[in-house]
Amino acid sequence: MADTKQMSTLDPTHSTKVTIIEEGTELKGSMTSTVPVVVRGKIQGELSTPALSVAPTGVVQGRAHVGTIDSSGQLSGEFDAETVRLSGAVSDDTVIRAKSLEVKLVSDGKMAVTFGETKLEVGEAPVLQK
Repeated sequence: MADTKQMSTLDPTHSTKVTIIEEGTELKGSMTSTVPVVVRGKIQGELSTPALSVAPTGVVQGRAHVGTIDSSGQLSGEFDAETVRLSGAVSDDTVIRAKSLEVKLVSDGKMAVTFGETKLEVGEAPVLQK
C-alpha cells in the first residue's frame, strides 16, 4: 500500500477522483487518465496521467508520460515525468527522464531502491513525446 502521505492526496475518500488498478488486476494496452492513477496491480503498455502512485504490490511496464511518479513498487520501461520519488525497484533497461528525482531508502532494512541497468536523466524539464 502507498504511504500515508501519498494516499492522503490520492485517497478517494478525500473527494479527490482517482483511477485505481487494484491488486489482482492486470491492464494491458493504452490508458489515458485526467485524474491520478494508483497502481496496486499491474499495468503493461502506455500510460498518460497527471500523477502516478505505484504501491509495493504494483508494477508498471511500458511507457508513461506523467507529471509526478511516487513508486514503492516496480517500474520497467520508459518514464517521462516532472518529479519522480522512488522507494521500490527499477528494472533493467529502464529509462527515467525527470526534472527532479528523489530516492527514499526505508530504514527497516526490508525495502531498498534497486536499480538494474537503468538510464536516469535528471535536470531540465523532459520533452514529452507523443
